[in-house]
Amino acid sequence: MYIAIEGIDTAGKSTQIQRLKENFPDAIITKEPGATAIGEKIREIVLSAKTQSKKAEFLLFLADRAEHIKEVIEPNLEKMIISDRSVVSGVAYALMQGEISETAIVHLNRFATGGIYPEKVFLLKLTKEELEYRLSQKELDGIELRGSKYLLNIQDAIIKATELLKLELVTIDATKSREEITKEIIENLK
Repeated sequence: MYIAIEGIDTAGKSTQIQRLKENFPDAIITKEPGATAIGEKIREIVLSAKTQSKKAEFLLFLADRAEHIKEVIEPNLEKMIISDRSVVSGVAYALMQGEISETAIVHLNRFATGGIYPEKVFLLKLTKEELEYRLSQKELDGIELRGSKYLLNIQDAIIKATELLKLELVTIDATKSREEITKEIIENLK
């Protein structure tokens, strides 16, 4: 089963993926962007916030996604795959840019993935107050520097992306305890 843990920065994706790894020790743990050698370089470029063109940023993410599917996802489809972000985040960020039509975003992502999408998407959803608190506790990267309003709009766009891609979405309150969140994810995998 291929699942994706989605959510805006600071939602707790990394924590939950680590906890899921303990519960599913044979699972393939991956991330997007950056799970491949090429993907790591693309991730560095994007997080540096140096691209001037939003279209260039979108195409970089598509290149990473195509490589990720080919190298990591396709060879392991018969196993449990737990991904930190997925095509869903890619679509959500592209929707936010507003420079590419929804139809083009969906078609280009289908092209990049060969139509291979997560079977279930788990969204760790944050409130504005909790997001702002968590951001205040860390050094911000290029995406986080865009601010809490931007990140909350991304969170809404993640929901829209799952609708556009026709994926099963499980929304989880990210302000719950780590244990409660893990339990909720595992219960939804049955």
